[in-house]
Amino acid sequence: MPTGRVKWFNAQKGYGFIKQDDGDDVFVHYSKITSDGYRSLAQGDVVEFEVADGEKGLQAVNVTKVP
Repeated sequence: MPTGRVKWFNAQKGYGFIKQDDGDDVFVHYSKITSDGYRSLAQGDVVEFEVADGEKGLQAVNVTKVP
């Protein structure tokens, strides 16, 4: 499963971008974050995710923070 760091995430708008460790940036939407409660990410968070084709390019899905 790919890993990366959150480049930026706007909690008010519910989206941002993840910089893949070995590739391009990918879009992330809050609905694709797998956590209980309020789903948000902070700049610099390390995450695992899967990459899927979205409407406007690559998109991260099944996003999980790495402890």
